[in-house]
Amino acid sequence: MADKVRWGILSTANIGRSKVIPAIQESHNGEVVAVASRSQERAQAFADDLGIPKAFGSYEDLIASGEVDAVYIPLPNDGHAPWSKACADAGLATLCEKPLAMDVAEAQETVDYFADKGVLFAEAFMYRFHPQHDLVRELIANGEIGELRVINATFTFSMQSDTNIRLDKSMGGGGLLDVGCYCINAMRLITGEEPDGGQAFARFHPTTGVDMSATATLTFPSGVLGHFDCGMETHRTNMLDIRGTTGRIRLDDAFVPPADEAKTVRIWNGENDLSYREMTVGAANQYTLMVEDFADALVNNRPFRFPVQDAVNNMIVIDNLRASAEAQDGYWY
Repeated sequence: MADKVRWGILSTANIGRSKVIPAIQESHNGEVVAVASRSQERAQAFADDLGIPKAFGSYEDLIASGEVDAVYIPLPNDGHAPWSKACADAGLATLCEKPLAMDVAEAQETVDYFADKGVLFAEAFMYRFHPQHDLVRELIANGEIGELRVINATFTFSMQSDTNIRLDKSMGGGGLLDVGCYCINAMRLITGEEPDGGQAFARFHPTTGVDMSATATLTFPSGVLGHFDCGMETHRTNMLDIRGTTGRIRLDDAFVPPADEAKTVRIWNGENDLSYREMTVGAANQYTLMVEDFADALVNNRPFRFPVQDAVNNMIVIDNLRASAEAQDGYWY
């Protein structure tokens, strides 16, 4: 394989257009060579717009083309597992948008499918690659806030369309799958633990039944408590607030920081505002860092930085919290 990985994009979704394709094009070890849509005309227009050499009028044609080394999948959630497995059948390394599947059983089946075929597979949780999160974990490990006690997270936005696929339950719609998964993943990343209990409540769409807003509490074996809210109907926020016995850390752009802005990590030590200080993390494109790591893993036959089994473990929590929210009776798992 050449030093530059040839990427194919499965769909003309906006996340690919606005974030991941530019990130690959800016990377040092990858290039976007093809895009596929269910329409040749749509694929060609997309390719022309973004300077992609080849357009395919079906996903199957791109996968079978022999012209790509890796595939990025930004399809709706119900398409993640089946199209990922189609890529595995063709021996194509696959970077799939979160969540990997519609539920934990499908996620584990898909992860095992890739493992059996010896093909690289990863979940595109890009936020983990931003250096602000490396700094936060370093500060916690160094005892900057004492013993970790509480993590609070928020990821919300206000959806302005009543035809958005996020409103379709059969396609994996709902706030927990779309943005709540980030809050869960961050708490697991920070603690290094899997939650052993939790409870969720949600406000459901009156027609489609998807969760529009949700709030949840998680407990961890070490005693850490996590709380988050997520949803698709309130002002845009993506925040992490981490508190220990002697201090606090706050990220105001925890999950989708602008790639061209330095970020501020806010730190408090002690019990008064005089203890406050700020640390600056330089501008970084977390999408580029993610696709570069994936391409390097493929070229050098090494593991991706974050094992794909983590996606299954995240899905376990999502499934349990969805069940809790749908029960609406104080159900705990």
